[in-house]
Amino acid sequence: MFARRHALLVLLALIALLSSAHAASPASFCKCTCFTNSTIIHLDDPSPYSSKSGSSKSDSSKSSGSSLFSRAKDSKKTGRTCNDCNKKFCLDYNLPICHSAKEEDVYSECFQRDSAKDQAVVVIFITATVSLLIYAAARPR
Repeated sequence: MFARRHALLVLLALIALLSSAHAASPASFCKCTCFTNSTIIHLDDPSPYSSKSGSSKSDSSKSSGSSLFSRAKDSKKTGRTCNDCNKKFCLDYNLPICHSAKEEDVYSECFQRDSAKDQAVVVIFITATVSLLIYAAARPR
């Protein structure tokens, strides 16, 4: 009876762990390289755009900045993807290392880190393997 109850609790814990990891997605990053300096930007972070971002630039930059601000608000709702990681994104992010850079001076690269789901699969595999080894060593012969 005790073994059955214990097995049920372990099963419920594994199901809870899998269901929480199922919705996880890998973290995306954009690596912006201007000249020889690089910066890594987390694509899920809020955008640095503000309504004051175009204040020191010309009027055409102000309208461009405001459209970027509205696009940034939209992407904040939906989240940015690797498709958003391009030279224009790096230049529009207003990085200090890209202050005087032109589009040909910029290189962008997107990469992703392991998701929580991948980590959960590894932890479950290790836990199951260790549990089976302990059971095999402790069971009566």
